[in-house]
Amino acid sequence: MQNWITNFMEQFGYVGIALIIALENVFPPIPSEIVLPFGGFMTTNSSLTVIGVIIAATIGSVAGAVILYGVGLLIDVERLEKIVDRWGHILRVKKEDIHRADKWFDKYGYWTVLFCRMVPLVRSLISIPAGMSNMKFGLFLLFTTIGTVIWNSILVIIGASLGENWHRITEFMDVYSNIAYAIIAVVGIGFIVWYVRRHKKAQAK
Repeated sequence: MQNWITNFMEQFGYVGIALIIALENVFPPIPSEIVLPFGGFMTTNSSLTVIGVIIAATIGSVAGAVILYGVGLLIDVERLEKIVDRWGHILRVKKEDIHRADKWFDKYGYWTVLFCRMVPLVRSLISIPAGMSNMKFGLFLLFTTIGTVIWNSILVIIGASLGENWHRITEFMDVYSNIAYAIIAVVGIGFIVWYVRRHKKAQAK
């Protein structure tokens, strides 16, 4: 897949970068940690520029995020409530749980989107719950774009700096990904513990 991606980018330039990155957002198995550094490397031996690559990648990335945001809108809270009505007794989930999660995302979702746009794999999927919670599209677009520009800029600039050794960044990205996933896991476990304790206190009253 890596050879196909790099060949496509070399052939179609900025347009190829935008299309590949858009696909990367919709289909996370396509790794941006390969696409972006290689795009940076291309600026050292072609007419492409670092700013141009960052802009093309950002356009593609935001376009992909908007598509997944739209998917999230189709899977709204009402649809989830119907699923809970049917399967909630098995999943041990209540409508109130959905509403609490929705309120939490309404309160902290923008910053969650900003942070997660800089985490491999999660950066694509975070657009779906944003759509599900009916996050204001303008603010979603703003925070998504900010996070995307930061992510794209770092990887493209590093790729340009490393030149022909651009692929070495994948070793660093493996470490970064593991650390990011560990942080998310710890936060997730902490949230679950907090929620369970709160739920038990509410039942004790």
